[in-house]
Amino acid sequence: MSLPLADDLFSTQATRDDAQRERVQDIPLARIDPFPEHPFHVREDEAMTIMAESVKAVGVLTPAVARRKEDGRYELVSGHRRKRACELAGLETLPVIVREMTHDEAVVFMVESNFQRETILPSEKAFAYKMRLDAMNRQGQRTDLTSSQVGKKLHTNVEVSQATGDSRNQIYRYIRLTELHPELLQLVDSGRIKFNPAVYLSYLWEEEQAALLEAIQSEDATPSVAQAIKMKRFSEEGKLTPEVIQSILQEEKPNQREKVSFSLKKFEDYFKPGTSVETMERTILQALDLWQKREKQRQRDARG
Repeated sequence: MSLPLADDLFSTQATRDDAQRERVQDIPLARIDPFPEHPFHVREDEAMTIMAESVKAVGVLTPAVARRKEDGRYELVSGHRRKRACELAGLETLPVIVREMTHDEAVVFMVESNFQRETILPSEKAFAYKMRLDAMNRQGQRTDLTSSQVGKKLHTNVEVSQATGDSRNQIYRYIRLTELHPELLQLVDSGRIKFNPAVYLSYLWEEEQAALLEAIQSEDATPSVAQAIKMKRFSEEGKLTPEVIQSILQEEKPNQREKVSFSLKKFEDYFKPGTSVETMERTILQALDLWQKREKQRQRDARG
């Protein structure tokens, strides 16, 4: 029979119960690591500046949540923006609730807590949904991701839909965005490529998406839903060449304003080899501006 520990001899059950309760701890920022592959961006914008000023004035009002790592450090589950605000405010610690949870439990908590943000980018939603469903799958919960085409029903845990407000089919469509080339996904986040065509474009092969990026840059145009569907169909038939992609992008869209479209490759002979696209565009605009000024002066001279 083993002897009781000294802590057990000289503490009451109430004391031991209290030790097990979650409590707020001030943990040094240097000991807190970000969540692995955290899908939500910590943006250095005006809202962050305001948050940092507030933290400097009154401190962090809502504690972050973290879990203890095997090496004694802490993994931040919720509160990445609060941690950054503390850094900007010059603070050295962050109030944290240390919670015992598995990695997969932490993934689910992290996604749910970040979905309370006012603004969430499509890419953030896409990778957050994927991380959560992967975690649920590892936990043995039903996900049944049997759908593989746009428009088919997505059978997944109903709690995901209820927690986020997106339908199960919409959740699947967001997850499709994780198959996009990173630069195409940036265009979705910026609003240049709309959500619906982006879902169809996610079915293109990697080399096809790379060719699409080049065509977007040269034509200064992005695909409509109809054009994206057409590209997907050509891809399935093995006929989506760079020439076909460019031809599709050059098609006139409904209600599209007439515009002049040309490739900068036509002007390469006027520049030194290796000149960047940005430099070429800036030089061309400066030349047009100079031409416009001279034309106005010519008209004034003719009148006067």
